[in-house]
Amino acid sequence: MKLRKQKTVKKEVSASGIGVHTGNKTTITFKPAPVNTGVRFVRTDVEGRPVIEADVDNVVSVARGTTIGKGNVKVHTVEHVLASLMAFGINNVIIEVDANEPPVGDGSSQMFVDLIKEAGTEEQETDLEEMTVREPVFESIDDAYVAIFPYDGFKVSYTISYDHPLVNTQYISMDIHKNNFEKEICKCRTFCFYRDVQELMDQGLIKGGSLDNAVVIGDEAILSKEELRYPNEFVRHKILDLMGDLYLIGKYIRGHFIASKSGHPLNVKFARKLKSRLVPINGDIENPGKKPKQTIEVAQEKMELDINDIMSILPHRYPFLLVDRIIKIDGKTKIVGMKNVTFNEQFFNGHFPGHPVMPGVLIVEAMAQVAGVLVLRMEENRNKMPYFMTIDKVRFRKPVFPGSTLIIDVEFVKVKTRTAKIKAKATVDGQIVTEAEMTFIVVNF
Repeated sequence: MKLRKQKTVKKEVSASGIGVHTGNKTTITFKPAPVNTGVRFVRTDVEGRPVIEADVDNVVSVARGTTIGKGNVKVHTVEHVLASLMAFGINNVIIEVDANEPPVGDGSSQMFVDLIKEAGTEEQETDLEEMTVREPVFESIDDAYVAIFPYDGFKVSYTISYDHPLVNTQYISMDIHKNNFEKEICKCRTFCFYRDVQELMDQGLIKGGSLDNAVVIGDEAILSKEELRYPNEFVRHKILDLMGDLYLIGKYIRGHFIASKSGHPLNVKFARKLKSRLVPINGDIENPGKKPKQTIEVAQEKMELDINDIMSILPHRYPFLLVDRIIKIDGKTKIVGMKNVTFNEQFFNGHFPGHPVMPGVLIVEAMAQVAGVLVLRMEENRNKMPYFMTIDKVRFRKPVFPGSTLIIDVEFVKVKTRTAKIKAKATVDGQIVTEAEMTFIVVNF
């Protein structure tokens, strides 16, 4: 299977409406563009018709939407447009707007999907430069995170969690392509909580917002012109936003994205990090061993450790080494590790035949090993061994099955010369499966 070709729209198409945040009436026009143009917004209402490339380096605001700009010229809330272009594989297009925000339509991407289908798409002669990751990449803000893992396709696993009885926790995981984007994602509308409406208005936002283009979650009821389009419409809309923000990288990306509680600030932060870590796939992907014509090496961060680095720090070995990778180290107090749970794990032979479940005690051990990496990589603790002193407040929230990826967050709350107290949690697809507090002592080995 050869790499795909670059693609544009066949003909010029337009639609009009109001911007959700600015309230300005806008006409948006898609125009065909030559190869290697990329996605470019043109402000036709500004003298000189300034151009703003859809590039993460041009993001100037992430307040309840993603805004790109150059100087004083901006285009607000571009994510729904970009998600549609990404899903349909459109790489080259001129997008003219006669105001500073695309029309919101019904709060989803349906308007832009309809425009693309009306225009039609056209393959161009030049190959599309697709991108992949060779190693996991992780980014977080507080308890929200986004990560990507190597994967031959575009897959998103997303979790949202709100302390609200009408939303609670929603999760969905799917491979996304043009057809199921149109069927499963593009119709999902933006939403907000009624309790936040006044604050958004005070910030000068949602001037064009109404129940015609948003779902409002009240204390006791969901306010909308129609029923929810899907029982989990809210998490589906978050995937829509994530796709739009990721397309600011300017490339089609192969990988499995796992996100929890992410919004535009984290999406854009992650996109900036990811942009510097991507490797182009060139040539025939049926022959992955064939050397590409050009290679951009992955930038390695000092704060990430592979299995060889881990084994140089921890004394544990098979079958009791329960950390595959350290994906983030934040100073001397925070660390994030990863454990891939496969069916080949030795303990699944007896725990339990016909119903394999990872033993909770081994999840706790994996947490301790992640903490041990942070402690033992310190020069003063080389060639020493951490021993448990206490384990408190252990909670097992959900079972862990083969095929899961444990993300283990550890935070040190008290560190002395020979002892340390930590808080740890393990999540799968953004949902907490185990959490605990531990204290251990470091002794000579």
